[in-house]
Amino acid sequence: MANATQTQHLLNSKNPKKHNHYGFQDFFQFDPERGTVLDWNGAQNVLTSEDFIIGLVEGLEEEVGEASAAIMYTIGVEWGQKDAFFFEKWFEKEFDRSIRQANLMFLLETWWWPFTSQGWGRWEVDMGDRKQGFMFINLFDSAVARTLGDVGKPVCHIYAGLFAGFFTELVKKQLSCIEIQCYSMGETYCKFLLGGKDRIDAASFWFNEGATARDIEKRLRSGERLA
Repeated sequence: MANATQTQHLLNSKNPKKHNHYGFQDFFQFDPERGTVLDWNGAQNVLTSEDFIIGLVEGLEEEVGEASAAIMYTIGVEWGQKDAFFFEKWFEKEFDRSIRQANLMFLLETWWWPFTSQGWGRWEVDMGDRKQGFMFINLFDSAVARTLGDVGKPVCHIYAGLFAGFFTELVKKQLSCIEIQCYSMGETYCKFLLGGKDRIDAASFWFNEGATARDIEKRLRSGERLA
């Protein structure tokens, strides 16, 4: 887990234009005396165990019940919004250009690579429906779903919030996100839908009525909306 409090990574300061820096020994800088872990971009990281994730999720569920999903989503949104500003700073420093001047897919892959290095999993972004106002994100090896196992429901609410918060700041338009397929439902990977509130509300309704991710994709692409 990363905290966007920028300090100095020694290898970065010596070779700030080294783009291939995602190996474990390059990306992380450990300081045993101070008890800190910095990543390449100067964010402080915290190493956590699977027990921490289980304790966080189950603790919230015990305290607030079903509202725990909304709390995790809200945490993710705030995280994504703050990380968007942090990302913009280090991207422009490393590549000497504004994020507005970068190829979109390159920009997104550059943003997500640190998360992969930190253990949050790999992703695929499907931009095919972007002109219709929504897009899908496939997530492989979710830290939350992998830890909780097959519990029969979506559990990656913090990821959904993270995507919503980051992309909202990126495009300067309010976006929401919902997980419509999860490893914790017995699937091989997690799938998220990102878009405006109307489409997310429709997808949420269909999902709760038993629609699969494939059903939801078909309905959205055919232009179906809630009455």
